[in-house]
Amino acid sequence: MTGRIPRTEAQQVSAESSSPVQWADQERWQLEERVAAAELAWLTLEVDVETLRVEIDNFALIHHQLLGPLYARLDELDALVAETVAARTGASEDLRRAAEARQRVDELPDLDALFDSLPTEPATEPEPPRRVRPGKEAQRLYRELARRAHPDLTTDPAEQERRVAFIARVNEAYAHGDAKALAELTEEWSTAPEAAPAPEAPDRLDWLNQRLEWLTGKIGRLATEQVRLENTPMGELLRLAPQEPDRLLEELADQLLGQAAAKQAELERLLAGPGDNGVDHQRTQETQTMFAQQLPTTDAASVPAEAPLLDVREQDEWDAGHVDGALHIPIGEVIARIEELPDEKLYVLCRVGGRSAQVVQYLVAQGREAVNVDGGMFAWEAAGRPMVSSDGRDAFVL
Repeated sequence: MTGRIPRTEAQQVSAESSSPVQWADQERWQLEERVAAAELAWLTLEVDVETLRVEIDNFALIHHQLLGPLYARLDELDALVAETVAARTGASEDLRRAAEARQRVDELPDLDALFDSLPTEPATEPEPPRRVRPGKEAQRLYRELARRAHPDLTTDPAEQERRVAFIARVNEAYAHGDAKALAELTEEWSTAPEAAPAPEAPDRLDWLNQRLEWLTGKIGRLATEQVRLENTPMGELLRLAPQEPDRLLEELADQLLGQAAAKQAELERLLAGPGDNGVDHQRTQETQTMFAQQLPTTDAASVPAEAPLLDVREQDEWDAGHVDGALHIPIGEVIARIEELPDEKLYVLCRVGGRSAQVVQYLVAQGREAVNVDGGMFAWEAAGRPMVSSDGRDAFVL
C-alpha cells in the first residue's frame, strides 16, 4: 500500500525530533493506516451527529417561540367552531365534541409561565438568538478542535480529564454557533501536549489494536444515535428542507396561516347563518370583531409612503432587495431586539407574508401596534413600490 497516512500530533512531534521510523513489518504499517482512517471516520461522524443535535435543539426552540402562537390560535379556532356548532344544534354528540375541543385548549401548558417560575441566574446580557445551523466557520473550527483535542486521543488519565473539560467548553461554544469563542479556544489549544504513544514506542502496537476496537464501537454507536435523531419529530421536519432549515419555519407558518384562515372562514360562516337556536348574538359580534383584529393586515399598495417598516427576512434576502429606510431585524432576532423597534404603528414585511404574520402576532401580544403587509415583498414589487439592493445593483426579491 502506498501513500502517506494522516499523522496524529504525537506522530508529527516524533517526526520532527527524530529520523523517520522504519517499520518492522507490513502488517503493523497497515494497522497504523487503518487506525488513522478509523479516527478520521469517527471524528467526521461525531461532528455530523453533534451538528444534527444542535440543529434539532435550536429548531425546536425557534419552532416553539415563533409557531407556538399559531398552533394555539388553531386550537382556539377549533374550539370556537365546535362550540358554535353545538350551540346551533344542541345535539349531545356536538356538545361532547365542543367540550373536548375546549378542554384541549384549557389543558395546553403555559410554557412561558413555566419558564418564568424557574429559578433565575443574576441578570446578564441577553443571549444572542440562535440559528438552526451553526455557520460554516463555526463548523470548521469545531471539526478542527475535535480532531486535535478529543479526550480519546490520549491514554493518559490526567490528560484525558483536562481534555474532557476543554471539549465541554468547545461543545458549549458550538451549540451557540459562536465562531469567535471557537477561534479563541483553537488558539488556546495550539500549545497543547500530546500523550499518545510515539510511533517507535514498545506499547504502540497494543495501543493500535485497542484503539481500532474502540473506534469501531464508537462509530457504530454514533451511527445509531444519528438514526435516532433523524427519526425524532423535529429531525423528520428538518429532513423536509435539509439545506435551508431556517426557511422551513416560513413554509410551516404559511401552512398554519392557511389552516387558520380556513377555520376562521368556517367560523364566520357559522356565525352568519340563519336562525339563532340559542346563539348569543352579542357574543357572536364580539367573536367576529376579535378575529378581525387578531392579525392586522394591509395590502402593499396601501402602506403609507413614510410609514415605519420592519423587514424580518434573512440577510441574503435583504441584500437582494429591500425598502429603503426599513428596519432590518431577521425573524430569529426579533424577540431579543424588541427594544429597538419604534414605539409607533409598525408595518411588517417578509418575502410572502408568513414570517411577518408571526412577528405581528407576537408584537400585538406584547401590546405593540403592528400590521402585516399581505403578500410580503413579492406584493410590494408587484405594486410597483420602490426597492434598493445592498450592493447598488438592480433590486429583486429573493
